[in-house]
Amino acid sequence: MYEPKIIGFLCNWCSYRGADTAGMARMKYPPNVKIIRVPCSGRISPELVLRCFREGADGVMVLGCHIGDCHYANGNHRTAKRMAILRQLLEYNGIEAQRLCVDWVSAAEGEKFATLIASFTEQVRQLAPFVEIMQ
Repeated sequence: MYEPKIIGFLCNWCSYRGADTAGMARMKYPPNVKIIRVPCSGRISPELVLRCFREGADGVMVLGCHIGDCHYANGNHRTAKRMAILRQLLEYNGIEAQRLCVDWVSAAEGEKFATLIASFTEQVRQLAPFVEIMQ
């Protein structure tokens, strides 16, 4: 069975701690996501996401603090704007927008984190491996 390679950019203050909460509660979720801890989801540029796809990722997740709860005031607002435009750019370049997941997970939402990982992994699994699309 095809197992997708997924890169997950998680903000240090909320999403990464949500992942930690899921781990401490021993919640089960697929091990497909390689987590990269970043100071803020607002630091994730569209170029970085495109680079992940170019280097073999089948899916990319950008998880940040809930809107209005950013520790850097407006980083997640920047993320929401950038990623909406990036979805259009992905479609224009022949990459399914379903390969990108942008969501907001707080430190207390370990269950939401685990559910999100499982559902996104299954969503990407339903698509063809990204390498096949590029050929």
